[in-house]
Amino acid sequence: MSEHNKGVLNAIVAYACWGVFPLYWKLLEQVSSMEILLSRVIWSFVFTTLFILLIGQRKNLLQDIRFLWANQKQFWTLFAASVVISINWFTYIWAVTNGQVLQSSLGYYINPLISVLFGMLFFREKLSNATIVAVSIAGVGVTVTTFSGGTVPWIALTMAISFSIYGVLKKTIQLEATRGLAIETLFMLPIALIYYAYIWTSNDMRFLQGDVKTDLLLMGGGIVTAIPLVLFAKGAHRIPLYLMGFIQFLSPTITLCIGILLFKEPFTKLEFFTFGCIWIAIVIFSASKFIEAKRRHQIIEYPKSKLS
Repeated sequence: MSEHNKGVLNAIVAYACWGVFPLYWKLLEQVSSMEILLSRVIWSFVFTTLFILLIGQRKNLLQDIRFLWANQKQFWTLFAASVVISINWFTYIWAVTNGQVLQSSLGYYINPLISVLFGMLFFREKLSNATIVAVSIAGVGVTVTTFSGGTVPWIALTMAISFSIYGVLKKTIQLEATRGLAIETLFMLPIALIYYAYIWTSNDMRFLQGDVKTDLLLMGGGIVTAIPLVLFAKGAHRIPLYLMGFIQFLSPTITLCIGILLFKEPFTKLEFFTFGCIWIAIVIFSASKFIEAKRRHQIIEYPKSKLS
């Protein structure tokens, strides 16, 4: 299998894993969203660190930590990223365990479009006409939902905005994905352990209370967090960014199908209109990025052909 095909396979498996996440978190409905988040942070750190040690990257991890400590700006940027991704994780878990899977799907559909706007605001990236049209159409869908439903789709917007902020922060820090996740969860680990101690004293903790299945699922949350992230990192190194961006829509599509077909969440005309606007925006956005990438490829290949 070529490196390109391996990259495509890694990306597809990663996003498919993220797409079926609601099935996993749904098994923990009896556990509070906060305890699930705390467990996810703790066990993500444990299993990711063990994986790093097993593949012989202990020195690399220590070098990353020393580098961050010596560069305080990057240190606090990564700390901010860990806070933001924790907010994203909590919102997603709360949405799934409270019957809002469609909202989480909508959030991840909107995310790439908000990321484009953040690129313009923070990195002065220019927006193409197609991107402006796509973002505008998506905005119409969200606006109509807000005014027609009487409430802002805060779950979707919180997920999309938090992950976009996370992307902006991570863009300024060059860390390998697995070691980066270990350090990010290390930042949150003391807070998670202290809060877990509080839950234990208030008798609200479900971990180690006699239900082995729940214990294993909470611990497994760390594994299911780490595996797709590692696959994503491998895929990102092997295939173009525009192709990775196109594959990422697999995740919210799977989540949408799970919400409608398995969890029987209502999909009214209003939801159909909102998602319809997002889907049209995605088609325009993806097509424009694909055409731009093809043009860049042709520009690079043309001089080569002239030389030959």
